[in-house]
Amino acid sequence: MFKSILVPIDLADTDLAKPAIATAATLSQTWSGTVRLLNVLPMTPVMLAEYVPADFDEQQRQTSEEALAIVARESGIEPSRISSVVRQGGIYHEILEEAAHIKADLIVMTSHRPAMRTYFLGSNAGHVVRYAKCSVLVVRH
Repeated sequence: MFKSILVPIDLADTDLAKPAIATAATLSQTWSGTVRLLNVLPMTPVMLAEYVPADFDEQQRQTSEEALAIVARESGIEPSRISSVVRQGGIYHEILEEAAHIKADLIVMTSHRPAMRTYFLGSNAGHVVRYAKCSVLVVRH
């Protein structure tokens, strides 16, 4: 049923992602599926561009790729069934784009418990739930 599972991860808080990774690991094992870990880097604001090194974006990407590789190794998912990618842009937009790119059957993501501000502003998880073309499982932390 779930052959391709996407797990967006905020590398600033990998503990928050652990329940989503564990859930994806169980589901991928049950359905003999694959798991794709995704980290989204924000765009460097134009006004900061002159103050950062020319290769700042590439350094950020390399650091994120290395961190995702560690998360993948520690996930308990066999290496042939897990991959990772780093994208740059708006968080929910890039999650939806990657889900479409890999033809994901399921997106598993962790979300904080709702607070009053998220009822009015919406969260990245909320946007993904509303606009994803596949099933989305939000694991509460």
